[in-house]
Amino acid sequence: DEAGRGPLAGAVYAAAVVLNPDMPILGLADSKKLSEKKRDALAILIQQHALAWAVASSSVDEIDQMNILQASLLAMQRAVEQMQAKFSHVLSSHDVLVQVDGNQRPKLMLPCEAIVKGDSKVQAISAASILAKTARDAELYQLDQLYPAYGFAKHKGYPTAEHMALLKQHGVSAIHRRSYAPVKALIAVEVIY
Repeated sequence: DEAGRGPLAGAVYAAAVVLNPDMPILGLADSKKLSEKKRDALAILIQQHALAWAVASSSVDEIDQMNILQASLLAMQRAVEQMQAKFSHVLSSHDVLVQVDGNQRPKLMLPCEAIVKGDSKVQAISAASILAKTARDAELYQLDQLYPAYGFAKHKGYPTAEHMALLKQHGVSAIHRRSYAPVKALIAVEVIY
């Protein structure tokens, strides 16, 4: 699953998870339906108890060059490939079917199934949504330190009224997605810094 398709700033993240059937993790759900505190706690449990997991991203430049859908699929592909490399000893002993949230599949060398609303239907996709979201949030906290004028720690790059006001006040930063309409409109009249 991925996190960060809607924000105006920052990378899009994806995660891949193989859960351990002998160690169920209670409380898994679509990351958007969980509080930040609950997501953070579950992310630790997922990393400790999953048979395999990985998190990857596609950069702002990649989002702007290829579009958010293709960048999301690329991040998913990277997460699966990283997980395969990192946990090849675990994955080689299991038949693998990659299940992804949505109606599009990333380019993979493994069998892959797209499941609409998969983050609410499949525990491993729920776990992946949690890892992707917590990793993206961690990046936005770091970006908040580099670009304090934008309030990224608060709105995580989403186009809230506050973010839009700060964007108009301070202009477009290096980590804003220039292909997104609200940012593109400001570029036409603002200086980028």
